[in-house]
Amino acid sequence: MISKKAKYALKALKVLAQEYEHRRPVLISTIAEKERIPKKFLEAILLDLRNHGVLQSQKGKGGGYLLRVPPAEVTFARVMRIIDGPIAPTLCVSLYFYGRCEDCVDEKACTLRAVMENWRDANLAVLEKKTLVDLL
Repeated sequence: MISKKAKYALKALKVLAQEYEHRRPVLISTIAEKERIPKKFLEAILLDLRNHGVLQSQKGKGGGYLLRVPPAEVTFARVMRIIDGPIAPTLCVSLYFYGRCEDCVDEKACTLRAVMENWRDANLAVLEKKTLVDLL
């Protein structure tokens, strides 16, 4: 299950993807109202996305947030990693956040690890192909 934060991030990005061609910044309050996201929670989400190069912000009159890259370049996997961290069910099979399991004696002989790799690959088969364009 994805976190509420990741779900809200995708919903907010959908709004920004709809405005991408116009290159108009969108106010946080507009996104929050349109997608029914608590404004303070949304501020933190958008800041994370900006800090990871997905969004840019403009201050002042006419300011707000807009996509830094085309919607077709923003995959669900990228957003979920920014917001929630690893997509893999266990750290030992994570592609970007690898960590050894404390209770594992031999990773190569671990039969659970093989199942977790299949789980990761099945999820990534979808999440790496779906982009913001799929939300429009």
